[in-house]
Amino acid sequence: MEKQIHLEGIDPLEFFGINNVKMNLIKSLFPKINLTARGHLLYIQGEEKELNNFEKKFAQLLDHYYQFNVITEETILQIFSSGFSSMEENGTTEKDIIVFGNSGKPVRARTPNQRVLVDECNKNDLIFAIGPAGTGKTYTAIALAVRALKNREIKKIILSRPAVEAGENLGFLPGDLKEKIDPYLQPLYDALQDMIPPRKLEDFMKDGIIEIAPLAFMRGRTLSNAFVILDEAQNTTINQLKMFLTRMGLNAKFIVTGDVTQIDLPRRSNSGLIFAMKLLQNIESISVVQFNTNDIVRHRLVRDIVDAYSKYYEDKAEAEENAREKAKEKAKD
Repeated sequence: MEKQIHLEGIDPLEFFGINNVKMNLIKSLFPKINLTARGHLLYIQGEEKELNNFEKKFAQLLDHYYQFNVITEETILQIFSSGFSSMEENGTTEKDIIVFGNSGKPVRARTPNQRVLVDECNKNDLIFAIGPAGTGKTYTAIALAVRALKNREIKKIILSRPAVEAGENLGFLPGDLKEKIDPYLQPLYDALQDMIPPRKLEDFMKDGIIEIAPLAFMRGRTLSNAFVILDEAQNTTINQLKMFLTRMGLNAKFIVTGDVTQIDLPRRSNSGLIFAMKLLQNIESISVVQFNTNDIVRHRLVRDIVDAYSKYYEDKAEAEENAREKAKEKAKD
């Protein structure tokens, strides 16, 4: 009797090992079954009872790989003997772990407001995550999206950014459209590459399961069964952000991230993020998570830099307000 098992989205080197060392271990545990891997298919031959037993164990092995992105020889032995690995018995009980990245590295909510973002994502469909650079807003949001995809809660991930640094006019840059846009989207690629093995990520993007696109590409679409993240939303106009938010379809989760102190639009008052937070904050199932300098997880100097700029702008605003008051008093005289 012969059957086929589909191996979509795996990294063969990680899954089967160098020189097929892990594959050979699996073969040794099931000597009555003939195993042959060809591309994304695993052919198994043997008696029906043996094949059914193997399929159940191998399905657990695949589930482990899709969850943790890593397979070790110890894991193979544990799963084929007991059905569980030590990572499944111990690792997944840690409350702050969002998802397991490459090589089984856990991606955690590391700060109080990152934990708040995780909690709000579990409760609401639209979340605004606002705060200074380095607080992990986007990284945490992408980890939540990857977790939802792994848990089959959604069918695709869509990540977007406004390309406002070049005024949405990228024609003067060299290369085709993808080459012009990619530099603006690179931080999103970087986060995904931490959490999904390269081969699997490539397959996801080729199949449209993960999509990274500039904000302008969202117009006219309905985004259903998707986890959608808009990054750098402080650089959207009021109409752009309205357009984005009204793309929400059935079974969709939206997270909008931004830093209102780094608006690159010609006029700060045009920021769609500031307008939307004020307009929508009291609507049920919409929440706003405010990050602060205590959440900064980059180099220790980043916090001092953010504080210094914040103080500068506060002092400047205070000085301008005092100047206006003096001008009014002078005008009265």
